[in-house]
Amino acid sequence: MSQDIDGEHSKPRHGCGIMGVCFWPWSKPEEPEEERTANPVPAAACHTRHKSQIVKTLPVVTPLTPAPHNMVRFVCMSDTHNGTKKLPHPVPDGDVLLHAGDFTQRGTIAEARQFNDWLGTLPHPHKVVISGNHEVLLDQVACYTHKAADPLTVLRNATYLQDSSVTIYGIKIYGAPWTPEYHVMAFNLPRGKSLQHKWQIIPTDTDILMTHEPPLGHGDLTWREQRVGCVDLLAAVQTRIKPAYHVFGHIHEGYGMTTDGTTVFVNASTCDVTYEPVNPPVVFDMPLPEGYTKLRRDSVSSAT
Repeated sequence: MSQDIDGEHSKPRHGCGIMGVCFWPWSKPEEPEEERTANPVPAAACHTRHKSQIVKTLPVVTPLTPAPHNMVRFVCMSDTHNGTKKLPHPVPDGDVLLHAGDFTQRGTIAEARQFNDWLGTLPHPHKVVISGNHEVLLDQVACYTHKAADPLTVLRNATYLQDSSVTIYGIKIYGAPWTPEYHVMAFNLPRGKSLQHKWQIIPTDTDILMTHEPPLGHGDLTWREQRVGCVDLLAAVQTRIKPAYHVFGHIHEGYGMTTDGTTVFVNASTCDVTYEPVNPPVVFDMPLPEGYTKLRRDSVSSAT
């Protein structure tokens, strides 16, 4: 995708196209936006899937010591919503920073550049980022007649994944930005076959899965007691992909960690339901695969 920041284009279907820049005319809602956009799972599907689920809550603990030499430390964040300047918690050091989307509020170039500049101040050797439903500037469908921004140009301080993967220290990370459709937001697809297709192309050798959408039953409970995660994503994770970790966000009030005994699910939403960035990053360590060292220059394989 290419970006013409200063060019003039036709009006996008969002109705906002100042100087050719695609963005979403967002204003803070009276009720939490993630709840309004939740698009709950049909009750029958939720009940059927939940009856056989193992959902164990895990504590979120910030390590006080560096990762051992034979472990890779991952620091997870999501849904910072242009609030990185007012984080109340320091971002823990680590080997890889993962951000699971919604780094902007209105999906503007300025916000994305500010996020990229902030990434450049962090000491993590590797940073991996996906989009969320707010990143209108990176979704050509949401931009409509405007040209979407080129993520390789906007996010120079990170590896950007969109239905693609990168291998770092021998650990394969796959990222996908999609969420169930609601209004006209970024990377929205209808529940059912459209979303199923996106989950079906995730490789089975994925070690860490990054999505913006939560799976049904893990970190997806809204303040109105609605389960809004994707049942097809859960099925793909549990029956086919089986990653060690699944990192996501989107539902701010779902922050925390759970496990089904095979996969650890991480809702890394930094902002709470009122859009205040109060939640600390979630940190976990993974064993360094045999034959790899964190000192090697070729620790990263090309994104695919």
